[in-house]
Amino acid sequence: MTAVIGSIRGHCAQCDMTFVLKPWQLNAIAIDVPFDCTYCHSGLQLLCHKQLRQFRALDQWALVRPSMIILTCATLLVALVAEWVGLLSVIGQFNISLVAVFIHCLVVRYARHRQKMTLNLQVIHPLPLEQLARIACARLCQQ
Repeated sequence: MTAVIGSIRGHCAQCDMTFVLKPWQLNAIAIDVPFDCTYCHSGLQLLCHKQLRQFRALDQWALVRPSMIILTCATLLVALVAEWVGLLSVIGQFNISLVAVFIHCLVVRYARHRQKMTLNLQVIHPLPLEQLARIACARLCQQ
């Protein structure tokens, strides 16, 4: 998730604060592990399935920017060679270059827009001590 361009924010349901999620918090969300709120220190976890799908789909947008850089450079190079060989006029090469740079800017801006999100994090109450003791006993008995 470190290749993400946009900023992902979390909204704590307990203290009603919104904060930028750190990389370790993003990793905790990705592997479905609760983590502490920066402000109120209560356990938080992403429980909304729709937001979880959107969060996991961020990997698809990670390669858009490098791919667009390569595509734009290749288009500019082809237009330059075509103008140099004589297949295009200078105005035609300039128009192709402008369209390529414009499309590049639009696609990268759309990708950044798709990557900015605020996740609604729900409070996870810790298990009572009796339940934790029963779980621990059951696991020890299995070994």
